Amino acid sequence: MWLKPEEVLLKNALKLWVTQKSSCYFILQRRRGHGEGGGRLTGRLVGALDAVLDSNARVAPFRILLQVPGSQVYSPIACGELLNGSDVYWAIATGATLEEINQHWDWLEQNLLHTLSVFDNKDDIASFVKGKVKALIAEETSSRLAEQEEEPEKFREALVKFEARFNFPEAEKLVTYYSCCCWKGRVPRQGWLYLSINHLCFYSFFLGKELKLVVPWVDIQKLERTSNVFLTDTIRITTQNKERDFSMFLNLDEVFKVMEQLADVTLRRLLDNEVFDLDPDLQEPSQITKRDLEARAQNEFFRAFFRLPRKEKLHAVVDCSLWTPFSRCHTAGRMFTSDSYICFASREDGCCKIVLPLREVVSIEKMEDTSLLPHPIIVSIRSKVAFQFIELRDRDSLVEALLVRLKQVHANHPVHYDTSADDDMSREQIKISLWNDHFVEYGRTVCMFRTEKIRKLVAMGIPESLRGRLWLLFSDAVTDLASHPGYYGNLVEESLGKCCLVTEEIERDLHRSLPEHPAFQNETGIAALRRVLTAYAHRNPKIGYCQSMNILTSVLLLYAKEEEAFWLLVAVCERMLPDYFNHRVIGAQVDQSVFEELIKGHLPELAEHMNDLSALASVSLSWFLTLFLSIMPLESAVNVVDCFFYDGIKAIFQLGLAVLEANAEDLCSSKDDGQALMILSRFLDHIKNEDSPGPPVGSHHAFFSDDQEPYPVTDISDLIRDSYEKFGDQSVEQIEHLRYKHRIRVLQGHEDTTKQNVLRVVIPEVSILPEDLEELYDLFKREHMMNCYWEQPRPMASRHDPSRPYAEQYRIDARQFAHLFQLVSPWTCGAHTEILAERTFRLLDDNMDQLIEFKAFVSCLDIMYNGEMNEKIKLLYRLHIPPALTENDRDSQSPLKNPLLSTSRPLVFGKPSGDAVDYQKQLKQMIKDLAKEKDKTEKELPKMSQREFIQFCKTLYSMFHEDPEENDLYQAIATVTTLLLQIGEVGQRSSSSGSCSQECGEELQASAPSPEDSVFADTAKTPQEPQAFPEEAEADWTVSLEHILASLLTEQSLVNFFEKPLDMKSKLENAKINQYNLKTSEMSHQSQSELKLSNL
Repeated sequence: MWLKPEEVLLKNALKLWVTQKSSCYFILQRRRGHGEGGGRLTGRLVGALDAVLDSNARVAPFRILLQVPGSQVYSPIACGELLNGSDVYWAIATGATLEEINQHWDWLEQNLLHTLSVFDNKDDIASFVKGKVKALIAEETSSRLAEQEEEPEKFREALVKFEARFNFPEAEKLVTYYSCCCWKGRVPRQGWLYLSINHLCFYSFFLGKELKLVVPWVDIQKLERTSNVFLTDTIRITTQNKERDFSMFLNLDEVFKVMEQLADVTLRRLLDNEVFDLDPDLQEPSQITKRDLEARAQNEFFRAFFRLPRKEKLHAVVDCSLWTPFSRCHTAGRMFTSDSYICFASREDGCCKIVLPLREVVSIEKMEDTSLLPHPIIVSIRSKVAFQFIELRDRDSLVEALLVRLKQVHANHPVHYDTSADDDMSREQIKISLWNDHFVEYGRTVCMFRTEKIRKLVAMGIPESLRGRLWLLFSDAVTDLASHPGYYGNLVEESLGKCCLVTEEIERDLHRSLPEHPAFQNETGIAALRRVLTAYAHRNPKIGYCQSMNILTSVLLLYAKEEEAFWLLVAVCERMLPDYFNHRVIGAQVDQSVFEELIKGHLPELAEHMNDLSALASVSLSWFLTLFLSIMPLESAVNVVDCFFYDGIKAIFQLGLAVLEANAEDLCSSKDDGQALMILSRFLDHIKNEDSPGPPVGSHHAFFSDDQEPYPVTDISDLIRDSYEKFGDQSVEQIEHLRYKHRIRVLQGHEDTTKQNVLRVVIPEVSILPEDLEELYDLFKREHMMNCYWEQPRPMASRHDPSRPYAEQYRIDARQFAHLFQLVSPWTCGAHTEILAERTFRLLDDNMDQLIEFKAFVSCLDIMYNGEMNEKIKLLYRLHIPPALTENDRDSQSPLKNPLLSTSRPLVFGKPSGDAVDYQKQLKQMIKDLAKEKDKTEKELPKMSQREFIQFCKTLYSMFHEDPEENDLYQAIATVTTLLLQIGEVGQRSSSSGSCSQECGEELQASAPSPEDSVFADTAKTPQEPQAFPEEAEADWTVSLEHILASLLTEQSLVNFFEKPLDMKSKLENAKINQYNLKTSEMSHQSQSELKLSNL
């Protein structure tokens, strides 16, 4: 066990301890008198002393000490003997056995020994090692608490530190934490890794320096185990711009599995909504715990290994032994029990496997416990076969739980079986004879013993007369068929005659499905195919219909009855090939990526030649989607389907590798992808099945069958046998692990594609630099994600929907927009910023669905940063008229109560009288010019009322706050505001009297007040005139965009303000840093407000 580092005095210690191993920094010592064959006096004395001591005072027989060469405190060691010098060391580990202490020594060698050389200061080495050991002790303690299910006090402490260090909202739940090192170049930073439901976080405070790292799971593009110069095993996190290495974990395997699970769960929940509804475990992230993740991983392995429905929930995994009559002994393995199944798998891979649906089980009984048969139970099934399990721990509770579920299953699905044997076998007598012998010894129902022998029989090819029946048994579709009597017929009736996009697609593909086969050259076969495909689309609208389903269903109909073919299709689409048949075929792309890695591992020379394996991967897409049915002659491809129904996707992986290996030499000499495609297509088209009783049927893909010279023929049985012998070592667990790894890559690839497509559309329409647009897209997406992390989705805020057009996949609501506006908009107006953001959102929300997309967001920003002055003023103008400004606008007040009308600061400053005369002449000329464009103006934008104009002015005042030219801007806007108010008055009077613009100008000249008599004079000084603008005339007071623009152009300081260049990069940098802080502070404020309300 690891010890809290404590000083050890080694003066005269050689009399009590013997050095077993030593290195530059560590010493492994054995206590004298332990493990000595001889009987030396010293050893006997020490051994006797240890024997008589109380158990609490006894010294462990092995220990590891820390030493630092060249330190002032520590002495060096050579050849197992201490040199003269100071004798102070630190004990860091002890062990009761040599095996235990060697495990600690190996860990130190692998994780610390090579790392310590990077430190220059010897005292830093001691501090680092002691800190690491203390962290390991803390982690071991927390692990023991978790295992014993005690009150996890250590976890609470970690949670408090996590919340204090990262300041996340309460909704960000911590899942687990680990002590580790984060590498920064060649230097490791000792600290704590915190894994929460949405983020990976690291905190370190070492040698006076603090390091905080926050990585959202959705930003991780690659998660892998690797090694660096100093360590043999590290975990590498790759995001868009950086790589981070973490190492020195107490249990790296456990950490990596938890990280893998969390990344998979989060990415599927947030980025893969096509299957989101199908996995209820992902729907409540706040409930995820480390124990839940481990259970989920075990559940997924269980379902994948036995190829069971996704809804099946694993209840127990128990070590036991099963009586196997064919070997006349008990086979050790594990029993898995779930909602509707009892399964068994031997410890030795491939030795024995059984699947017992509870609806097949008649009884579960406990037998008498004996020394030869400890804790036995008997499971009897309908076909009069009994399975004997022994060595079951907690047998009573296990049997009790199984009986309860057995009763439920029988109550829900009462089905009567015909258990008579089917003896109608007249074809392929040799194979049939082998299978009959196998049935006698191993069973003939879904509960048969599944051994290596049955795999060999399947690889030879299932007899035609048994194929459909065995496909049903191997896939367990027979259980679904028996459990749902009448279900298929009802689906056919419900879907009959309905016309939609899916049925149109089905009709279009019906005659393309095995057109060369006689069964589909008449309406009978076509009608059956139509019914099965339409019924499935009606059953599972999430999938509906995808191309390649027609080819697969056609082959199923050749060997099974119509209803059986339907349930086989259900088994393939919903559990054997999960996520294959949907909008983005994510599952197929994941397996393509897995296949690419398998090529690198098994065929390195080919992988090296084919630098870009994506070409091979794209060719192999049809291999996975159609199980080779579309690119291989049918009589050969059905043998592949035989292996697939028995071994699952593993059979397709290994056959694909065998195909590539058979053509590796030709592929390595190919000059381009086209030639490689020709080589593979020709090879696959010349795979024959010599045992097939029927006439040969060409492949769907045979466009190289007209060769001038004969091409060598390959027998499918030989190819399948080679695939099992050379590439059959992949286990289900390994494949599932690779799928986890590559699902991250595939989903992030789709995210990158979405991003590039959105940017490609937006870039030509804006002046923002492409690199800045990328940063803006990331901020926009992160804002959407933070809402998914910590808030209950509001009705208008839809989740990420990958089925929508690229530009509409991520959208944000008004609150999220306000956050982004505050972070990146150059028009910051202090407290008024939030109000301006609300108006901007209403303006951009054209379809009134309370959501806007990225294109609208950046188009608005582009005007603010890069627009001409007239474009900026037009945008501001539109923000202060409907629909942006509403009657219920929270900042919209009566002009008389508005601060602008009651301010004591004069908005028109004293000027020489000569300027005032010129000013009035300028005003008259402006009105004349604008009158000429009156019709054009009315068609473009409505005029602005006085209430709206006051809000417009208030926004301008807020924008000028804290500007370096603030005083000049205030003076200029005061002048312009006065001018515009007078223009509005003139327009109001001319409208009421019907006078022309000439009269307006004269009236204005006669009535224009002096600057000192501004219309914005303090109302407190004029109590006899309570209203500067009569209420009944307020609606007629208007100014247009052209009025405002022309007035603003008269003041150079205003022109300079709107035309000065703006720096977006600094805003983006600050936004990246502060985006999380802004969100968390807002949520913290909300929670405090809710707490106050709840206390009232």
